[in-house]
This record gives sequence, C-alpha cells and structure tokens, in this order.
Amino acid sequence: MLFWLPASQALDVGDAEPALKGATLDGKPFDLAAFKGHVVVVNLWATWCDPCRAEMPLLDAFYKKHQAQGMVLLGLDENDPDDEAEVRNVMAAFSYPALMGEKAPVNGFRARIVPITYVIDAAGAVRAKLWAGGTPVTEENLGKAVAPLLAASH
Repeated sequence: MLFWLPASQALDVGDAEPALKGATLDGKPFDLAAFKGHVVVVNLWATWCDPCRAEMPLLDAFYKKHQAQGMVLLGLDENDPDDEAEVRNVMAAFSYPALMGEKAPVNGFRARIVPITYVIDAAGAVRAKLWAGGTPVTEENLGKAVAPLLAASH
C-alpha cells in the first residue's frame, strides 16, 4: 500500500540530488552536499506508514553491512513536526541517522508517496528510486543499486 502526500513532483533517476540541510534527531548538523564522494541512500518514511516501518529493519541491516565502505543512509521523516517524540521512539531501534523533513530549513526531497528510497552516487546524481509502485526495497534491489556505486567510488 502506498501513501500519497500533497507535495511537489518526486525526484527521478538521473536528477541531481536536491539540497538537504538540517539537524538529525540527535542534534548533529546534516548537509547532503557534504557527502559528495559517498554513496548516499535517503529513505523517505513516516511513523504512520506500515510499509515504511516494515522496510526499516532491512535498511538498517544493509547500512550496517555497507557503512564501512562509505555508504551513508539517512531516514527522512515526513511526519508533522509535532510528532517528533514518536519519530524518536521509532528511530531508537535503528543505527542510521534521521532528520525530520518538515523541520529541515532546506529540503528539496518532497515525495508524492512514502515509502520511497533514493540511491545517490558519489557525484550527487540519483541512480535508483526504490518504491512499492516500481522496484521495491529488498536486499537484492539495494545491492544491485548500491554495490556498483560503492565499487566505482573507491
């Protein structure tokens, strides 16, 4: 099941990464532009989205397996800013950082659906879009999207 959000058109493969600046839930500054040279996976999700919550353990396991190779994973939450306590509670189970999209002073990620996961190469281009209406988030699909980019970035 997909959840539609009222937002501008989603990114597509081949697009340049949008700007994203804000503070993660643990208060650390985050600027997507600072991760040029790294493969970045951005997962847009919400606490009320069951499919989002279902894929988060897989994303976390994939992150733990590949972060030493330079992969970065960010959970970009689409909840209302008033739901931060609930978002923090959910993210406590995972090792990757998250940012509240509505609180980010700069956020070019405006998905029309959640969950959606973007894989961005070391040069800053969107190389894969994983979502239930197309190619879903699975370990195999993440591997196909991320492994060649990690190999090319080293």
